[in-house]
Amino acid sequence: MLRHEDLYSLEQYARERPAFRARVMAHKKVRLVELGKHASLHFEDALTMQYQVQEMLRLERIFEPELIQEELDVYNPLIPDGLNWKATFMVEYPDVEERKRQLARLIGIETAVWVQVADFARVKPIANEDLDRQTEDKTSAVHFLRFELTPEMAAAAKAGAAIRMGIDHPNYQADLTLAPVVRDALAADLA
Repeated sequence: MLRHEDLYSLEQYARERPAFRARVMAHKKVRLVELGKHASLHFEDALTMQYQVQEMLRLERIFEPELIQEELDVYNPLIPDGLNWKATFMVEYPDVEERKRQLARLIGIETAVWVQVADFARVKPIANEDLDRQTEDKTSAVHFLRFELTPEMAAAAKAGAAIRMGIDHPNYQADLTLAPVVRDALAADLA
């Protein structure tokens, strides 16, 4: 979990931001899993959440300790705890009209995403713990997912086992094995 002491002051962040941002963007690249042309998982960790908090503090000019703590309280739950992965799941269609049509066809897609370590059972996510992100007419383009692993799955992933991810929705399917660099980045999140 991030603490106030882990953050740059606004003045420090103004100086460090270009280098810090470049480091975070490179870090995020190996934590991105594209599931076909229109869906992706952006796996979060302490560094990606520190960036989110720092940017929020910068934009809002927040420097009061209690308000900084409020931001930490919002973002800390998105950091994995050693036996799970937490990801922002995005459904992306550049054309607005096509996006509306597809989001109507993809209701429930957030619970159709899965991860699999080695030959263990597929793990479906716990989706949108913060709030419901779909209506009767459409799903949201952004969802927050948590994949809970068993200790055995975590140990296998850390030992180098293959990790697969996919989507099994009637209107959208994907299935892929993670590249070693992505697999290693996600395995590092596990205890």
